[in-house]
Amino acid sequence: MAGSSYVIHKLTNEMVRLPISGMTCTACITHVSNALSKVPGILEVTVNIATERATIRLGKKTTYVHDLVNAVHQAGYEVTTKNLTYTLGNRPQNSSPQNIEQVFKRIPGVDSVKLDTSQNRLTLSHIPGLSTPYDISECLLREGYSIVSTIFDNDSNIDKEIQFLKVKAFFSLTVSGFIMLLMYFGDLYQDTFISSELLQLSLATPVQFWCGKKFYLGTWNALKAYRSDMNTLVALGTSVAFFFSIFTILVAHTDVFQMPQSTTHFGTSTAIIGLVLVGQLLEAKAKRTAFNSIHSLLDLQPREARLIRDNHEINVFVDSIRVGDLIVVGPGEIIPADGRVIKGSTSIDESMLTGESLPVDKSIGSPVYGATVNCEGNFRFSATKVGPDTVFSQILKLVEEAQGSKAPIQGLADLISSFFVPSIILVSATVFSLWFFLGPEPSYMNATLTAISVLIISCPCAMGLATPTAIIIGTAKGTEYGILIRSARILEIARKASVVMIDKTGTLTTGKPTVAAIIPVSTNENELLSLAAAVELYSEHPLGKALVNASQEKGLNLEKVSNFQSIPGSGVTGTVKGIKLTVGNLSFMITSKANLHGMDCAAETLSREGKTSVFVASDRDVIGIIGFADTLKQDAKTVVQTLKEMRLEISMLTGDNSLTACYVAKEAGIKTVFADLLPHDKVSKIKSLQASGKAVLLVGDGVNDVPALAQANVGIAMGSAVNVAIEAADAILIKNDLTGIIDVINLSKATVRIIKQNLFWAFAYNLILVPIAAGIMYPIFANGTMPTYLTPILGDFGYLNPILSAGAMAISSLTVIMNSLRLKKFKPLRT
Repeated sequence: MAGSSYVIHKLTNEMVRLPISGMTCTACITHVSNALSKVPGILEVTVNIATERATIRLGKKTTYVHDLVNAVHQAGYEVTTKNLTYTLGNRPQNSSPQNIEQVFKRIPGVDSVKLDTSQNRLTLSHIPGLSTPYDISECLLREGYSIVSTIFDNDSNIDKEIQFLKVKAFFSLTVSGFIMLLMYFGDLYQDTFISSELLQLSLATPVQFWCGKKFYLGTWNALKAYRSDMNTLVALGTSVAFFFSIFTILVAHTDVFQMPQSTTHFGTSTAIIGLVLVGQLLEAKAKRTAFNSIHSLLDLQPREARLIRDNHEINVFVDSIRVGDLIVVGPGEIIPADGRVIKGSTSIDESMLTGESLPVDKSIGSPVYGATVNCEGNFRFSATKVGPDTVFSQILKLVEEAQGSKAPIQGLADLISSFFVPSIILVSATVFSLWFFLGPEPSYMNATLTAISVLIISCPCAMGLATPTAIIIGTAKGTEYGILIRSARILEIARKASVVMIDKTGTLTTGKPTVAAIIPVSTNENELLSLAAAVELYSEHPLGKALVNASQEKGLNLEKVSNFQSIPGSGVTGTVKGIKLTVGNLSFMITSKANLHGMDCAAETLSREGKTSVFVASDRDVIGIIGFADTLKQDAKTVVQTLKEMRLEISMLTGDNSLTACYVAKEAGIKTVFADLLPHDKVSKIKSLQASGKAVLLVGDGVNDVPALAQANVGIAMGSAVNVAIEAADAILIKNDLTGIIDVINLSKATVRIIKQNLFWAFAYNLILVPIAAGIMYPIFANGTMPTYLTPILGDFGYLNPILSAGAMAISSLTVIMNSLRLKKFKPLRT
């Protein structure tokens, strides 16, 4: 990839995600961030060690792939690539390896391309964060190729890393165990061909330079960038033990092969490398467990689909589907794209999108979504959204962005890590000097071992994993229960909300008017409803549709209407059985000079109850009024009461009139109401609360809520919200369920609690064990009062054995990850 010259064709503020391998601690985050920030055209870089990905915001300047790859490589890390193999059907006449390479130069992140013309097979490697299989398939189809099948490189980097670490950790610890046996039974080798010390050296060398190669490479790359990291500590600590042992053998004694066994520390260097590798192995396994909660979503997408072309069913690779294609789906099959049913009926399990456990019935005209499961029945649908435009793909994109984002609390770990490693090296050097000049004999050995112990135990892996592992699992749990979290920021600040402001229409209420009252004057209720519905049958107004729905629910027959006319903003008119009917608001009745028969007073009463009135007149005589209400959602009262119990201030924020707003608020249990508000008025209300020191959480769904959603400390959009509202929000409640508000707050509290615990243990671990490793216990036990049970840990002089330091370092990282995994037990208010 280093020689690639492919261009990333992106617009201003576009985001790309670059997969990076080899990061182990918070210092790595800083190295990668600094390196990428220097690339032309880069505005912002966020690096997540747990997801092993850098999220990059691009500016107006053109950014080249080779610049990104070179920056990562020079920082000492690698950009991850994936392989794809396509079996092609027909190929254009001018198809050749040279032509197809030129074609794929247009796709960002595609590296090597190989076309085997004899087998019609195309193999290429690409960077997943810069291009997708859909981009590549789109390019192939556009150039006239057809795709028969596709083979993905399913071997994940983390799985390869786990296998790699297993082999080297096992080899290191096996060698270390054998060397320690030689140290105890070295006398058996005194009169043999090879001495114990020389055998230890021959065994320790491959461990030091093969198993420990990654630490040296990491240190060298860091030094080239004038930095240090965890690799520096491990490489320095094990090298001191290894080369000190060689020094004592070759120099300190005249007879090289008669060296006292106690002066070599090959067992220490090999054990440290083995234990550090075991720690990284456990971290890799735990990271895979955490990340798989989201990565497993990818398995929900089908590989193939059945299309209708030329009246025949054909199987195609799913990335070959295009908008407008007719797709056949059978029982138990996964839907490959978004679309609308055009033939047949069925029920579909949409739980992976909405969290709703019951299947949803579908008929002609119903929407269907990719990655959901067809429970029963065969049907056909027309694709309306494919590839990255499907709802499922958008969810994956949002989750990936959230997992790659950085919570503000992460800044604490980053700040400390920026000077942590150099400080530890300085501490280690100071400790060595104190033990060498002031410590007991053998001073050179005690000084060396304490310095090694300090270096090894201080590796800042736990700090680097403290925040991102919790963020990954927190966002995964949110997605599992229908809460899409757009940024790690919300997982930190939602818990701080002191005021919850809820929009009325479509958020607190259903957003769909229903017939709530029928008041006739000179006829009965059913006849009044059927006459009004008959006239409104051809109307597109929401109230007209509510009338028609109410009549259908009652099974009423609607008469034919002639001379239908719609007057925007007023009402409709029509003729039924020779009688002119007028349906509309009060001002329309007054303009039409209709006789109200006192129904204006009844309408005023309905208005005080939060209902909207429509008058029905027959030949200018009002024969009744019908009241409409936007009813509360089923869970509204429970959610409001729960929020109150959480000691949060609850208020309604709406553009509706105050009478209706107050009635609905009272019904929901909300005392504070802000009504008759324009979009900028909502923003002003939020700003005034924020100025008084309150954190505002706003829930809305409409275009008029967008400025307020952006202004609020936390903006939450309902799943039914318009696209622009969803874009402005920090989180989206896919299930359109108000209980999600409580779940967001509780998930925020749980995530931050775990992060704080992680950071506490990561910092406390160093604060407690570094001094012990440095030998702070020596003055206490200098007079020979060391308890027997502490001798295996602190030896005779009160400093921590370097091998135990390596084990403690590995355990600290594992503790942080396992603590983060506790978030998987999080349960929502209502599942």
